[in-house]
Amino acid sequence: MQQFLFPRHPLSRGTLVFCHLLLQLGLLTAAALWLLPRTPWLMATDWATAWPALALGGGLWLLGTMTLRLLAELCLLPHHLKGRPGFAPGDVMTRSFERRPAVHAEDAAWTSEARHLETEASVLGSARITRPAEPLKSTRSPT
Repeated sequence: MQQFLFPRHPLSRGTLVFCHLLLQLGLLTAAALWLLPRTPWLMATDWATAWPALALGGGLWLLGTMTLRLLAELCLLPHHLKGRPGFAPGDVMTRSFERRPAVHAEDAAWTSEARHLETEASVLGSARITRPAEPLKSTRSPT
């Protein structure tokens, strides 16, 4: 979701606005071409019989334009948020609900003070070191 809302290289603002304008004009043209033949101006009916189809077409056109506008605003979101200082995708940090710092049960809190750890033989594994560490060589050159 972060990559969808904050893409690394979003389309330019001019490209998005131009595409939005073309799509809105196309939607207006399609609505006009669908509605005009159903009006009483171009059909031999009266307004009382034509209004349900005209209302349905006008409502669908308004719904389409609003949906297209919201989609355009969502695509322009990275450009709107780029100008706000202190808000970037890396600034948002999420944390698990179970391990949040404000847990009041001391056994479940991960920011509480150190607790005693049981050191049984079953808890500790075998050592993986097979040879002792070599001493550090002196990096100072003799002068």
